[in-house]
Amino acid sequence: MAKVKRKSKAAKREFISPFNNYWTNKNYILLGIGVLLLIVGFYFMSIGPYDSTISLTISPLVLMIAYLIIFPLSILSSSKNKVAETENDSSQSNG
Repeated sequence: MAKVKRKSKAAKREFISPFNNYWTNKNYILLGIGVLLLIVGFYFMSIGPYDSTISLTISPLVLMIAYLIIFPLSILSSSKNKVAETENDSSQSNG
């Protein structure tokens, strides 16, 4: 009977994510502010009668700010130093 060759654990390649160092403290703070604004917006929507000014105007504005401004900023903002470092690393490895 033939022996089955087993791969050693050292032979496995580790996957290194390109997004590993992408999120900074600034990103996490913006994400926290967005979650806080969501909670405040839904709270404003729940208080008072359904046709109050807070429920119909203020809470949708707060929710739009959270969804359309704060969350995209927290995802898309990055420090220019890290972007420059990744571009330099990729250009050095290619050429």
